Amino acid sequence: MLIVSDVHGAVEPLRRVASLGEPLLVLGDLINYIDYRSNEGIVADISGKHLVDEFVRIRAVEGSDAATDFWHGEWAHRDVGLEDRYTEAVEASYRDVCGALRGSRAYVTYGNVDRPGMLAEHLPDGARFVDAEVVDIDGLRIGFAGGGLTSIGTPGEVTEDEMRAKLDQLGPVDILATHVPPAIPALACDVIGGRAKGSVAILEYVEHQAPSFHYFGDIHQPRATTWRIGPTVCINAGYFRATGRPVRHG
Repeated sequence: MLIVSDVHGAVEPLRRVASLGEPLLVLGDLINYIDYRSNEGIVADISGKHLVDEFVRIRAVEGSDAATDFWHGEWAHRDVGLEDRYTEAVEASYRDVCGALRGSRAYVTYGNVDRPGMLAEHLPDGARFVDAEVVDIDGLRIGFAGGGLTSIGTPGEVTEDEMRAKLDQLGPVDILATHVPPAIPALACDVIGGRAKGSVAILEYVEHQAPSFHYFGDIHQPRATTWRIGPTVCINAGYFRATGRPVRHG
């Protein structure tokens, strides 16, 4: 079984992994709004690279909260039709990235930058959208809980209470699969982005239910990619756009 997270538009690497014929878990953030290494992506294509450059500069110098305020201010003064252009670009991106999963046995949940409904609609036959449910894959009970905990108003955001409600539906599992890491600083803090984005609800679930493994993504440059919480091995399965490599389970 293979696991990837934070695909962010890496269509050809995803197609290659999907063609290997193994069960594939895709843990969210399939589209690419901003690649922070190059500042390229949907935002630059539609709103201009100058806006992305300034957003990234503020994020690096003043922090994530200031960058979020900047973005909200820009979005409040958006041109008529800009939202429609973003929707069209996102839909086109989903056609490409979901098309890369054609012919695979993929189980896909969503991250903070995703639009869950649109993502689910574009998955090909054989690929399954999963959220707040348990799936048996080769004899393993795998529980999925999608969504991210950022606060800029993206459709894929969830609250801690919403995440807790998803996890409550799972019960005990062999493997927990989420987009968000548990609230462990070494796993949840991006050394470049700064803001910690771990979930207390996920941490509590792992502590109480003790799955053998927890796979997640969201943090592109974590302080640590692997951690142990009691008997649970926690593994960051991203940043697939940068690595092009899946994590293999078993």
